[in-house]
Amino acid sequence: MNSFIKGMINKKLKNVNPKELLEYSKQYQIPISEKQANQISSYLSNTNLDPLSEQDRMKLFKKLAQLTDLKTAQQAQKLFNKLIKEHGVESWFK
Repeated sequence: MNSFIKGMINKKLKNVNPKELLEYSKQYQIPISEKQANQISSYLSNTNLDPLSEQDRMKLFKKLAQLTDLKTAQQAQKLFNKLIKEHGVESWFK
């Protein structure tokens, strides 16, 4: 994995704002509230977990389940897996 790309992924996660999360929520049909979007954005901006690490990613999805609910976290995880396959980048996330 190129460290530049890894840095871009981390920067995007740390800087995603609630409005963007709500837009993604609508786009991918994974409903979240404005309050949840704020909580998720705050968590992502303050965490040092590495989304490229499977172990850290599982921690992120567990936290998402706490901030929203289990169904939402499962939908997000399915979407994540689908998107990395579609873009051919599964090897980046092992």
